[in-house]
Amino acid sequence: MRRSRMAGAVLLAGAVAGLAAGPAQAQEYRYWSFWHGKGSSWAYATEGPATLRPADGAVEGFRFAVSADSAAAGKPRAAAGFDAICHGTPAKDGRKRVGIVLDFGTAKDAPGGERPPKARTECAQVAEDASAGEALAAVARPLRYDSRALLCAIDGYPTAGCADQVEGAKEPASSAGPSSGAADDGSAAGSGDDANREGGASGAGDGGPSAGLVGGVTAVVVLGAAAVWQARRRRG
Repeated sequence: MRRSRMAGAVLLAGAVAGLAAGPAQAQEYRYWSFWHGKGSSWAYATEGPATLRPADGAVEGFRFAVSADSAAAGKPRAAAGFDAICHGTPAKDGRKRVGIVLDFGTAKDAPGGERPPKARTECAQVAEDASAGEALAAVARPLRYDSRALLCAIDGYPTAGCADQVEGAKEPASSAGPSSGAADDGSAAGSGDDANREGGASGAGDGGPSAGLVGGVTAVVVLGAAAVWQARRRRG
């Protein structure tokens, strides 16, 4: 009897461990993500463009793509080189220059019936205290937002929709989906992912149980099985 109970506990622990090892099926969205240029590379933004105030010489990138979270988001494909972007824009007193990289994504990621515009770079010359969103608005209008102030379109692309779920995903999406910081004056852009909420970073969700949660459940089952076995052994 003791052996059969112990075997059952071990099987249960193994089943939960198997769930932990299996890959989560993340819901994917089609949206604009926000990036900081670092030398020739890109880093996913941890602050929304509505609140980020880049220094003169900074480069900010926006990429339209399909992804589930920041770990899977596609980076802008152009280099993040300020000199190449703003070489033709002379410095002015009381103003700053911010390089803007716009990557409208691939035909595969485009909404049905639309073609992505050609990627381009712009040099925004704005007030010294301007946000990254204001720099974007200076060179890429019209911008479109939804009722949550989520950035839906840059330079009119896409013409409809806003951070829409991609059909065919195997796991239900969260009710909110990708979220952004609020637009402060109609010109500041929000980002497409939880990592870019206004005011700072947050964990990027994938709609499934976190590895920490599943791993914790597995540990509880394994430790519980061991405790039951020890207790029965002492009574026996």
